[in-house]
Amino acid sequence: MHTWLDRLPTILTRVLRALVRGLKRLVWTAGVMALVLFALAFTRIPFDVHRWLGAAAGLCHHTEPRCIVVLGGSGMPSGPELLRLHHTAQLAGQHPQARIVLLHPTDSAVMQAMVDELLLRGVEGERIQPLLEGTNTRQQALAFVERGQLEADEQYLLVTAPENMYRSLHTFRRAGVVRICGSPAWDNPMFIDLGYSHKGVGGKAYVPDVSSSNALRYDLWNRLKLELVCLREAAAIAYYALNGWL
Repeated sequence: MHTWLDRLPTILTRVLRALVRGLKRLVWTAGVMALVLFALAFTRIPFDVHRWLGAAAGLCHHTEPRCIVVLGGSGMPSGPELLRLHHTAQLAGQHPQARIVLLHPTDSAVMQAMVDELLLRGVEGERIQPLLEGTNTRQQALAFVERGQLEADEQYLLVTAPENMYRSLHTFRRAGVVRICGSPAWDNPMFIDLGYSHKGVGGKAYVPDVSSSNALRYDLWNRLKLELVCLREAAAIAYYALNGWL
């Protein structure tokens, strides 16, 4: 009579073969995805997807907001946070009657640095309301509804990174902030000739000359970064949708 111990080598062999097949499929799938992403980086699709994430949920046009809501989450100083605050200061000048609510995870030093940045850019201190609440967009939206002096019939303006705008606006609307539109903190591209002389700066003859190709030197890598940003945001949107937060 055979026991399960007698069949153990056969079972282990089958399990090992299944794992190897699964690993091969995973590597093959990852390789195909990498090739697809690399190919897409030679097109404008990553740029267009990023623009869509920033604008699709509704931009603010010809509105006079009662409140400018700024979502934070990075350190200070940092590129993303400074870009949002720079944009917020511009909006504050365009809408002098609007108060400004800064939402950031619990870090008083970072929050104070954010307030100081707005003060440095000419925003009046009495207009700024810091809210140290929330480690994700859902928590920040709920905190704003609870503590942000929400009025249902007033217009609100949201400032965040372009890739986060679609999810953020829908999250705030689901939390109860119905009249809210977005003003993404876009970065400003440089429209200058970045070419140079390969030989003039000591480039070697056996090294490919890419001095006149911005597509290879910059555009390709920028679009690859945009692809990662958009893929991460797509995962976040799916997660929020499954939780019913959008």
